Amino acid sequence: MHAIILAGGKGVRLRPYTTCLPKPLVPIGDEFSILDIVMTQLAHSGFRSATLAIGYLGDLIRSYVGDGGKWGMAVDYAEEENPLGTIGPVVQLLDSLPEHFLVMNGDVLTDLDYGALLRRHSAENAPLTVATYQRQVKIDFGVLSAADGKIVEFTEKPTLDYRVSMGVYGVSREALRGYTPGLPLGFDELVLDLLKTDTPPSSYEFDGYWLDIGRPDDYDRANAEFPVLRHSLLKDTPLQHPPLKVPA
Repeated sequence: MHAIILAGGKGVRLRPYTTCLPKPLVPIGDEFSILDIVMTQLAHSGFRSATLAIGYLGDLIRSYVGDGGKWGMAVDYAEEENPLGTIGPVVQLLDSLPEHFLVMNGDVLTDLDYGALLRRHSAENAPLTVATYQRQVKIDFGVLSAADGKIVEFTEKPTLDYRVSMGVYGVSREALRGYTPGLPLGFDELVLDLLKTDTPPSSYEFDGYWLDIGRPDDYDRANAEFPVLRHSLLKDTPLQHPPLKVPA
C-alpha cells in the first residue's frame, strides 16, 4: 500500500510554532513529531511506501525523514514550486501511482486505521473515499427562518450536527485522469466534480480520536492529551526516530 502525505503548507494558523519548523515536524509530547507518529502508524497499518509532497521548509522534512528506512518504508518526494491545493500535487504523480492509494494531510493526529480505510476503498472500487467525523457546532444565537417577510421558524441557540472531512482519503487513479498536471486542484473541487458526474465519493465513518492541529489551541490540546493517547496512537510500537532539532 502507498500513501501520499501532504506536507507542503506554511502552517500560517499555527504560528509562531511554524516559523522555524514545517507543521508536520512540530513536536508532540516533547518526544515525537506529528510526522513521526503518522509514519509509524502507516508502517503499522501495512504501508510500505510513501510520497511526501513538500514545499515550505521542505529540506527539513527531507533531512528528518530521509529514505523512510527508520520506519521500514520507502519514501520519495514531490516538491511544489507553487501551491497546488490538496489534490493538485497528486495529479502530477498519477502515472507513478498504484490504482488505489491513500492521500492525507501531514498534520492529522488520529488513531484511525489507515490500512482498513484503503482496503475498504479498494474493495468498493470507489472514485474517492473520505474519512469522516461527527462534529457538533453550538450556535450562540437564536436562529430564525423567514418567508415573505414573516418569521416562520425559530430555534434558540441550536446545536448542529455535521459530518466533516478528516483530511484522509482513499483515491482511485482513474478519478483524477481528466485533470491537468501542474494546475491547482482542491479537495472541494474534486468532490463537486464527482457529484456532478453522478459518481459520488464514499464516506468512511470514524468515531475514534481525531484532531486537526490547525491552531495554537489545537496544538496545546494535542500536547496535553498525548500522555493519555500515546498507546492508542502508537500501539506501543517502538520508534526509531532521529532527534528533533529546531534551527537556530
